[in-house]
Formats: sequence, C-alpha cells, structure tokens
Amino acid sequence: MKLYRSAVGYIVEEGGHYYAGSGLSWDELIARGDLLAYLRKSLSGLRPLDARSFAGIEPLILPPIVSQEVWASGVTYFRSRDARMEESKSAGGGDFYDRVYAAERPELFFKATPPRVVGHRGRVAIRRDSTWSVPEPELTLLVNPEGKIAGYTAGNDMSSRDIEGENPLYLPQAKVYDRSCSLGPGILIAEEPLPSSTGIQMEILRGGQSAFSGATTLHELKRPLATLVEYLYRESSFPNGCFLLTGTGIVPPDSFTLKHGDVIHITIAGIGTLINEVG
Repeated sequence: MKLYRSAVGYIVEEGGHYYAGSGLSWDELIARGDLLAYLRKSLSGLRPLDARSFAGIEPLILPPIVSQEVWASGVTYFRSRDARMEESKSAGGGDFYDRVYAAERPELFFKATPPRVVGHRGRVAIRRDSTWSVPEPELTLLVNPEGKIAGYTAGNDMSSRDIEGENPLYLPQAKVYDRSCSLGPGILIAEEPLPSSTGIQMEILRGGQSAFSGATTLHELKRPLATLVEYLYRESSFPNGCFLLTGTGIVPPDSFTLKHGDVIHITIAGIGTLINEVG
C-alpha cells in the first residue's frame, strides 16, 4: 500500500486503484501506531478515483511532510566511506570517516526542516558558493512517534562535497540549506521490512542525455535500519514522527558536479521514482 500527501488531503494506492482519504490531518495520520490497519479499514466502502495510473494523480501530489523533522545517516555504505575519505583527506579528516564506518555508534545529523524539503517534481538547489555538488539517493524511513518504522520513501540528500571536504566541521553548511532535500513521491506502508535485495538506482539527465547513472542494493547497507532509528530516538522525541535518510551507496565520480537544469531520477524498487530538476 502507498500513501501520498495531496492537495485534496491524502491518497491511498492499493491493488492498482487510488482512493481519496479524509478525516485526519497529515500529521495525525502518519503518527498513528496502527497506520496500515487504519488505512485498510478506511478504504472499505470508498469508490476508487478516476485515475487509472500514477500519472493521473501526479499533479495533485505534495511533499509527504508537514511538521516532521528530517534527519540523515552518514557513512553507512562502503562507497560513501571511500568518497568522504577522499574528499576530506587534504583537510586531515579522512580518518574520521573510516572510524565512523567501523564504529558501533552511527553518524546521525539534522538535515532539513519541512519548508526546506521539496517533493516529487520539485526543484532542488545547489549552493551558489559551492563548485562540487552532488545528489545522494537514499532509502528514507518514516518513523512514528514511538520510534517504529511505519513506511519507506525515496530521498535525495543534496550535498556540497567541496564545502564538506574543506573541513568536516562544515558539514551543516554542506548539507543544510533551502531546497537541499527532496522526498517522495509517496510512502510505501508495508507489514514486512524491505528485503536486502531491494534496488536503488539513480540517473542524472543533462540536456535529455544521461550524464551519470548508478545502482546499489540494501544488501550493501552496513547498519540495520532499526539500529539507526534506535540511536536517533535515544535522547530525542518526535511528537509528529520524523524522516530518516539512511545513507547513500551511489556516488558520482569526482569529476562530476551538478548543473542547473539537470534532472535527477531516483528509483527504489517497490516505492517508485522521485524526479527533481536542479534550479
């Protein structure tokens, strides 16, 4: 089952049909401890919308966030470890990332407030004071107030690699700025955890042509998703739930940087494709 925040409240996709839900605000809905059961019960008696495919509801979709914070995990894939060691070695920070990758405690950092998040087909930004910017495609968890994983969506952790590489203490400036994060298009609500074989793909189009593409699977993710959530919730509360980006295993080559007009496609099996233009 998939859940979309929309201009008409929320939309539920089930069995190839789309239904308009009502009765609860977005914050009330996704904070429910019985979200999947509630959505299933709410569909009884409803008639499907006229939409026959995702394209039919796409114009209605909004970012799947209202009052939630967005947090992120770092160095959870070996590829990410290598990239961050390389970008920061001249600043003496290369060893930090190797140690974080091997440590029991994960790297967790604040990523975005809701106004800084864009949704499917929204425009993400690159910093004007950065010369080396990349998208980071990441499985993103919807976590409810009790610290339980309630759903999954696609996320893009936009990053200024030159700023972070200059000094690891510049991480917030490299990661947190207006339109530095995208989520969507919808949230997969499932009873079972995603299998480790779940694929994540990214393609960046420039002038209609592929400028970069890459793929990985959750099998390459070093840390259990539940462990990331447990550390995040140890001394922090989230009354409206939160989103947690789980790290990237797809990193473009050092010679690549995003440009205005690039179009980023992030596809996660079972969830869908998040599309954003750089602008």
